[in-house]
Amino acid sequence: MDIPAVSVSMSQGKLMNDVGIGVLKMATDQMTQQSQQLTQMMAQSVQPHLGSTIDLRV
Repeated sequence: MDIPAVSVSMSQGKLMNDVGIGVLKMATDQMTQQSQQLTQMMAQSVQPHLGSTIDLRV
């Protein structure tokens, strides 16, 4: 068994895992920020009553 090759392979696997986790964390943080901005934007709506009901005729 080639121990240096196994060590390099394991190190690369750990690095790929760490990078993947970092990217997911960045995406999660960005989505959290966007949802907070959307919530603030909706709370500051000029006409909050619009869109609360739908008129239907059959």
